Amino acid sequence: QVQLVESGGGLVQAGGSLRLSCTASRSISFNAMGWYRQAPGKERELVAAISSGDNTNYADSVKGRFTISRDNAKNTVYLQMNSLKPEDTAVYYCNAKYWGWDYWGQGTQVTVSS
Repeated sequence: QVQLVESGGGLVQAGGSLRLSCTASRSISFNAMGWYRQAPGKERELVAAISSGDNTNYADSVKGRFTISRDNAKNTVYLQMNSLKPEDTAVYYCNAKYWGWDYWGQGTQVTVSS
């Protein structure tokens, strides 16, 4: 079993920044990690992902504004979110892939006011 604990969500004005953190209960050194989000009435979507080799990919809607990174020594992955927009409002979920399975955090709410 793997537990993922997210933190860093909150309420911010448009144009502001937040940094999300996700800490895993075991090593992430060899694992792909990602951040997803789900807005009310919408499907969960990939926001950003990072491979074990630090290759990254981003949703088009966040490119140039969000940055995913990882600290393997802390078993933690981050999502730095800048220039936030109201349409970024959603519950953000951390994802980790272990042994072919997907593990999810409990989610953290991000609300961007206009």
